Amino acid sequence: MAAQIITTDDLHEFKLELIEDIKRLLKEANGQPSKKWLKSYELRKVLNLSPGTLQNLRVNGTLPYTKIGGVIYYDYSDIQEMLQSRKHKQPYLFSNQKI
Repeated sequence: MAAQIITTDDLHEFKLELIEDIKRLLKEANGQPSKKWLKSYELRKVLNLSPGTLQNLRVNGTLPYTKIGGVIYYDYSDIQEMLQSRKHKQPYLFSNQKI
């Protein structure tokens, strides 16, 4: 087996290629999570929800889900759609504030 010598130029070239690959992957992801489907514990962590609140969202039909073998999965696009549909157009005013 022949020995190969790695030079600093080789390392520099490798670094540039690696940076380009990372940029390409980030551009392709476009800010989207790498997973299309999230499990309940992942969604609770992302949205800071209690297990009961997440169950209520499922039961009342607010958030669609898929159950496979006892594991509940949520489609990321459904989560985004739910959040967009519940976006308030006007700022929330407290009862003691005047318009």
